[in-house]
Amino acid sequence: MSLSNLKGLRLSDSDLDFLVHTVSPEVRDRSRLKQIIREDRDFRNRYIGDEKVFTRLMDDDELFLKISPTLFFEILLRKAASDLEEVSYTVEKTSTMRIPVFDTKDVVELLTKEPVLGYLADMLASFTRVESYVISFRVKKGVWKKIRFNNLDIVSLMSLCQAVQDEYRLGLYKRIADICLFILGVFPDYAERDYRYPFSGELRPQIRGKLRISPADYEKEGRKFYRLAAEHQSARELDLSEVFWALHGNFQKAKKPLNFIAERYLHYRRHKLFA
Repeated sequence: MSLSNLKGLRLSDSDLDFLVHTVSPEVRDRSRLKQIIREDRDFRNRYIGDEKVFTRLMDDDELFLKISPTLFFEILLRKAASDLEEVSYTVEKTSTMRIPVFDTKDVVELLTKEPVLGYLADMLASFTRVESYVISFRVKKGVWKKIRFNNLDIVSLMSLCQAVQDEYRLGLYKRIADICLFILGVFPDYAERDYRYPFSGELRPQIRGKLRISPADYEKEGRKFYRLAAEHQSARELDLSEVFWALHGNFQKAKKPLNFIAERYLHYRRHKLFA
């Protein structure tokens, strides 16, 4: 749950080789071109947004193994922003219907904020791996307790927030909020199916020891924990408060490009890409 990679979208040498080979295979001075991509942010973004890059991404199922996950999802987010500009509405789904919402202008505007787009790309990349942890902490003198959890377990992460000191909570706040946004954005069908039966629409019975979370609860908790993250002193020190506030205030809009990517670009690949 490191926060160290959130200060910018860094491109590896493999990322740069992929971009140059895809967009400008004829160029002779590749080292100079890669230097320009690194140093000129606008040029970099236009390069990544080139249609040839997206086409190659869609045509090569193994490409995910050759470039960084963050670049993979940045390409998809930039393509989603471009495609959403061409449609008049997004679709919100309930258990029984699909509702058109004329909010594409606001969704695209959110993605034009580079820190937000970068954050979303890094967030999606983080869900391609699930890491497990064991943390020991002192309950009282001579008594220690162990908590085992993985970073996709929202219930354990919420419990852990209560067990650790405030200075260590930012990463937990962030991850809990990210899980909520990720599930509603990439696997909204899971959130609905896990809460109610798909055909009858009736609520599933409460199972002892398991928290039943509705799609509305995921949004409520996601907004809440992005707010907690935004208010945390460490977020201000890391210059992340504005991103967290943007996601808190625009949670519904932030999930729309993820819905768009999941439905339009990933299809069956969702389950292959995410652990």
